[in-house]
Amino acid sequence: MTTPGETTMDNRPADAVRVLAPTGMLGSGFPESTIERGLELGADVISVDGGSTDSGPHYLGSASSKSTAQAVRRDLRLLLRAAATAHIPLIVGSCGTSGTDRGVDWVAAIAAEVMTEEGIDLRVARIYSEQDAAQLKDDLAAGRVNQLAPARELDQETLESCTHVVGVMGHEPIVEALRAGAQVVLTGRATDTALAAAYPLMKGMPAGPSWHAAKIVECGGLCTTNPRLGGVLASVDATGFTIEPLSPDAACTPISVAAHMLYETVNPFEMREPDGTLDVRDAVYTAVDDRVVRVEGSRFHVADQYTIKLEGARISGYETVSFSAIRDPLLLGQIDSWAGFLREMIVSRVRQTLELDPSEYDFDVRLYGHNAVLDELEPDSAPPKEVGVMLVVNAADQATATAVAKVANPLMLHLPAHDMDYLPSLAFPFSPAEIERGPAYEFVLNHSVDTTPTALFRTETGVPARA
Repeated sequence: MTTPGETTMDNRPADAVRVLAPTGMLGSGFPESTIERGLELGADVISVDGGSTDSGPHYLGSASSKSTAQAVRRDLRLLLRAAATAHIPLIVGSCGTSGTDRGVDWVAAIAAEVMTEEGIDLRVARIYSEQDAAQLKDDLAAGRVNQLAPARELDQETLESCTHVVGVMGHEPIVEALRAGAQVVLTGRATDTALAAAYPLMKGMPAGPSWHAAKIVECGGLCTTNPRLGGVLASVDATGFTIEPLSPDAACTPISVAAHMLYETVNPFEMREPDGTLDVRDAVYTAVDDRVVRVEGSRFHVADQYTIKLEGARISGYETVSFSAIRDPLLLGQIDSWAGFLREMIVSRVRQTLELDPSEYDFDVRLYGHNAVLDELEPDSAPPKEVGVMLVVNAADQATATAVAKVANPLMLHLPAHDMDYLPSLAFPFSPAEIERGPAYEFVLNHSVDTTPTALFRTETGVPARA
């Protein structure tokens, strides 16, 4: 028997809550040994993120998943087996990449199939986070919606233009589901940290260490010296937390752990959650040994008003792209002026042939191999040896976008520079050269709404009828 505050032989407080984070995103894969080692170390809960806005607005706008069903099924199979074997809860957040209702049902259906195949019977809770535009209009009219920099003040027209809007939940709806008996919690859009902080907070661990540990483990092994080798285990207790990798060939160091506070945060010392702000200014990172790190001194400041961040995406038009390659040294020696000439000629030819004004479509010419990533910030001014020319056309409909790209086709193949007395031959890698990308989306909501922890979210149990 141990008493509160007493430590075990492996330096973990006996009354700690141990969070197993196998990977940074469901469907991205992890070694099976990650789970085995986590269970050996006494994991109390498994948490894994299922999505992000990192890959752009398409996945929210279209309510589709970045990951394949096969990859999600593989990861879920290992996680559900572990949860059933160890009798510990499994929490998956931002299901289906963007956390739409469709994404939650998609993951829930896969989980149900896996449990049937494996003979596993676990109680599943689904927490939905999609928002009703009519309700948000009421919140907007009541002054409960606030813009977050650099967003502009929200209006009803913008709300109505969104194909999907989600609220980013904190830990409270997850805790509510766990207390109601859920063994598997599948959430819509949630903060990455809420998934890992929920169980320690439910078990009475202090907010500072709980939220800080959750931030460090949110991306699995990214806080280790070898992120490719699997996840980590965080042990949260009354005075701090301990974190270690689950691969014997990886290590957590004070630098690798502290550095993760720089990841996806505006301020490396603060991180905002719906109910307050994590403050790590006084956090101390200490190496327990050459693989394990102890962190103490984290604090959490509760906010005066509870807020939920809103994310919304809408169709910005339809895109067609084409791509050609340049190896001609005469063109490459004046590539910027040639690209400017190409832009002028596209506008001229489109007006001439399609009778379209530039206000009726949009296009961009990107020179890969020459400033496509850094643009004018590129420090190396040496002429490139080869350049890929990407044309991206956006219009109100697909036919117009493709028509503009087709007009640009001969220019991207044979346009000479002003001082050339011959037609160069560039190269298209594809035939046809034009690739229709379909609808393009843009994020238009970066706002928060004043509310309460669970008011914007709906929890259901079992397999969804619409799965």
